[in-house]
Amino acid sequence: MFNFETIDFSVWQWLLAGLAAVMIGVSKTGIPGLSILVVPLMASVMPAKMSVGVVLPMLIFADIFAITYYRRHAEWKHILRLLPLTLVGILVGFFAMGRISDSQLKPIIGVIVLIMLTARLYHQRTKSGNVEEGATPKHHPLITPTLGLFAGITTMMANAAGPVMTIYLLLMRVGKIRFVGTCAWFFFIVNWIKVPLSVKSDLITAESLKISVCLMPLILIGVVTGILVLKRIPQKAFNIAVQLLATAAAIKLLF
Repeated sequence: MFNFETIDFSVWQWLLAGLAAVMIGVSKTGIPGLSILVVPLMASVMPAKMSVGVVLPMLIFADIFAITYYRRHAEWKHILRLLPLTLVGILVGFFAMGRISDSQLKPIIGVIVLIMLTARLYHQRTKSGNVEEGATPKHHPLITPTLGLFAGITTMMANAAGPVMTIYLLLMRVGKIRFVGTCAWFFFIVNWIKVPLSVKSDLITAESLKISVCLMPLILIGVVTGILVLKRIPQKAFNIAVQLLATAAAIKLLF
């Protein structure tokens, strides 16, 4: 069990955690790809397993605003296709966490992020990433169950399923607004499912919730910012910057 009372955050640690909180809000309502930075950023501020427990209530808090604002824009067919294997993946991740130490989890988080970044970059460089929105997607029948399973494992172990969902919705050619709405509802459901497992694993405790609650006001700033920038920001240039920053952060976790 973690003793959060022994963690004495410096000013810089609080600033980084606050930045991660703002990013959570922005990722939920505006730029889903930004969520990839939250995982390595929080894991660099505090022990990796601790960061998983602190971040989950923050994600759920942001999810509430996201599903409220984008409540009519989810594509439920994609959510329902992913959920069965995602639930299996959550269970796999839950049992794996009990056998992995904090020092082992940090590089695992780094590898997960790097794999997702590589897969996303590969997709963007293929012809499939440039087809018209709304066209009938063609992909291997194992893509959906595989990504669903991987989403469950990564979300349980590291709250890092955002890139998996991003790749899936890109493959399905979902439009920007429905993209955000579908992500919002998918993760709202998945994150609540993870709560009892996280409590049982001592990832979420009374002390971890204190840290989460302290950071929640900053999430509101991110939520409002995400809504405002969704239709204005140059998506391609921003994605390049986010991927470069996430790569640097993930590599840091490996060493």
